[in-house]
Amino acid sequence: MLKQLSYVQVWVHDQDEALRFYTEKLGMELREDVTVPEMGNFRWLSVGVPGQDDVAITLMDIPGPPVFEEETRQKIQDLLARGASGGLFFTTDDAQTAYEELKSRGVEFTQEPTEQPYGIDAGFRDPSGNHFRMTQSRS
Repeated sequence: MLKQLSYVQVWVHDQDEALRFYTEKLGMELREDVTVPEMGNFRWLSVGVPGQDDVAITLMDIPGPPVFEEETRQKIQDLLARGASGGLFFTTDDAQTAYEELKSRGVEFTQEPTEQPYGIDAGFRDPSGNHFRMTQSRS
């Protein structure tokens, strides 16, 4: 049986740019950065929220052949650029303060903190076009 979720994957256009964004702007910590020459210099790069050691985000370069045909790779890149490749949901204790801090670090927000029936919600994106949500639950 399944025990727990340990990694989630996010497609990125540039792993170095993504690493800077997730660590410097979002405040995450580097978990793993391993290049495997035997696999065509495949790079396993993961980050995570400090204090949440049981889940990491893998910042995955969109592979070409032999994993994906070039046409498929291009379609994934196009969907990513349109923000249609899924996303992650984060929680915060204070959405307005987190919004102001992240915005001052250069994070692009698609929605300011807004009252919703479930709490306060804001939307932002990474340099590759991934859309994320940040939520402050109702107390």
